[in-house]
Amino acid sequence: MADAAACEVWFYHLERTGLDQALPELLEKTLQRGWKAIVRSSARERIDHLDGWLWSYRDESFLPHAPADEPNAARQPILLTTRTENPNAADALFLVDGAEAGDLAGYQRCIVIFDGADDGQLQNARAQFREAKARGHPVSYWKQQARGWEKQA
Repeated sequence: MADAAACEVWFYHLERTGLDQALPELLEKTLQRGWKAIVRSSARERIDHLDGWLWSYRDESFLPHAPADEPNAARQPILLTTRTENPNAADALFLVDGAEAGDLAGYQRCIVIFDGADDGQLQNARAQFREAKARGHPVSYWKQQARGWEKQA
C-alpha cells in the first residue's frame, strides 16, 4: 500500500470527447496494469448510468464492475460509488462530476476527469489541483488532443 504522499494525482481535461468515451479507455488501461479501480461521482444518477454503460460501451468487450452497494463489492475489479470507502482495495481512484478525493492513502493514482467546457468543473479541478500540490502529491495535467492524451504539466 502506498502512503498518501506517494499517490500521484493526474488531471484529465476533456475537450474532444465526453466522459462516456474517455472513461472506459482509461479503466481498460488501469486493469491492464493489474490494478483495481474505484470510480467516484458526486451524483448517484451518474453511478446508475455508468453501471449500464460499462457493460455495453463497445460490442466486443465490457468492463467488469459493480456499484459499491452490491454484494461482493470487495471482489470487483471496478467499483462505482458516491462514497469515500475503498472496499476493493483499489489502486486507482477516478473522480468525476466534481467528486472529492478525500484520503488518498492506499491509492497509487488518483485521476480527476473534468469537462473543460463546464466552468463549474473547470473551477473545481483547479481547486483540486492546488489542494493536491499543497498536500505534496506529485501532480500531472493531461489534455485531450486529436491524437490522444498529451501531458501538459
